[in-house]
This record gives sequence, structure tokens and C-alpha cells, in this order.
Amino acid sequence: MITTRTASQCGKADFGWLQARYTFSFGHYFDPKLLGYASLRVLNQEVLAPGASFQPRSYPKVDILNLILEGEAEYRDSDGNHVQAKAGEALLIATQPGVSYSEHNLSKDHSLTRMQLWLDACPERENPLMQKVSLDNVATQLLASPDGSNGSLMLRQQVWIHNIDIAKGEQLNFQLHGPRAYLQSIHGTVHAQCVQKEQQSLTCGDGAFIRDEANITLVADTPLRALLIDLPV
Repeated sequence: MITTRTASQCGKADFGWLQARYTFSFGHYFDPKLLGYASLRVLNQEVLAPGASFQPRSYPKVDILNLILEGEAEYRDSDGNHVQAKAGEALLIATQPGVSYSEHNLSKDHSLTRMQLWLDACPERENPLMQKVSLDNVATQLLASPDGSNGSLMLRQQVWIHNIDIAKGEQLNFQLHGPRAYLQSIHGTVHAQCVQKEQQSLTCGDGAFIRDEANITLVADTPLRALLIDLPV
């Protein structure tokens, strides 16, 4: 089963220095039916104005994945760790109790656009505090996984995140690890096919809940950039 969540259905915010779209309940946006999906707690697309910052704050024990779409950001924690990430890179932060984290748009002239995901972390597992990977110019890249396979970022959870970048008319098939996944269109239009021949079309900014499908085929109706988040747990 595939259930679409369109961009127009998502929560929104415009604070001047920050424009945001929230897939799940976040900040002032609250929907008791959308508190997350499996271990996926947050999926936001946010635009920070030139020179804007998120001031230091603490988090629950989650893995925070920042996929930089435009611009360059710097991330710091209260233990003195810091890292920069730019468009075409993804950064994973393994949050720690008692530590606060900040984010800064390094440009004084250009906005910073990124996707941010929070994933519940297994309580007994620890990974490197900050990991970064560059996106390859390939149709599909394993961006994050439980074991860091194929050079991917290593998560503290049984989740596989795929970055998809394909031309119009191209298609990809994915074998899923379990009964749940989430598909997010970043740019472009795609339709998803499953065994029952069901099709759902997603356009820019739309997402879709995927349930009880062993595999799924994605067909790009336009040039497509998307994320497929495989969430068996």
C-alpha cells in the first residue's frame, strides 16, 4: 500500500530568517496522527536566510541527517567539535545526552537549503559523533545504513537511506528490508509501482508512506531527485 502525503498537506513555517516544511509534527506544528513513522521522527525541508543560525540546543538520542541542497553550513557542538558541509554533501550527527548543537549558514549572501531527518538511535549503540559523505553522480547511492556499507554513513538504527538521481523515463527497483518505507521527492515527479500494480504519482516536495511491500519500482516522469528511506523496524 502506498499513501501519498503531498507538500501542501505538510506543516509550514515562515519566520523570515527561516522557511520550513514539516512532514511530521515539529515545533508549532502538531498533528497527533503524524508523530513520526517507525524510527523516522522528523523529515523537514528548511531554508535558512543568509547568515542565519539555529542557536545551540539539545536533542533526544537521535541520528540527525542533514542533506545539503544549496549553500554551505557549519555545525558545532558544546564539546568543541565542528564540521562544515556544502551542497552535494550529507552530514550525520550522532547526538549525545548533555551536549548542545548549533547550525550556521556560512554565507552572508545566499540562502542555505537542506533536508533534515531525525532517526531514533538504539540506546546501547554509539557511533562516530560526526560523519560526512559526498554524493556520487550515480542513479542511486546508499547514503546511510546500519553498518556503513558501500561507504555510507553509519546509523545507530536498522534503516537504509537511498539517494536517487535519475533522468526522465528511467526506473529503479528496490528490495525492501521490511514492511515500511518512506519515499520523498526533492525535485521532480515520480510514480511508484508495487506488486499489485498500484501507482501513486509524487511531485516536487511530496512524500509517500509505503507499507507491506517487498519491493517497489520507481519511474521518473521528469528528471528526479528523491530519497527512499527503508524503515523495517
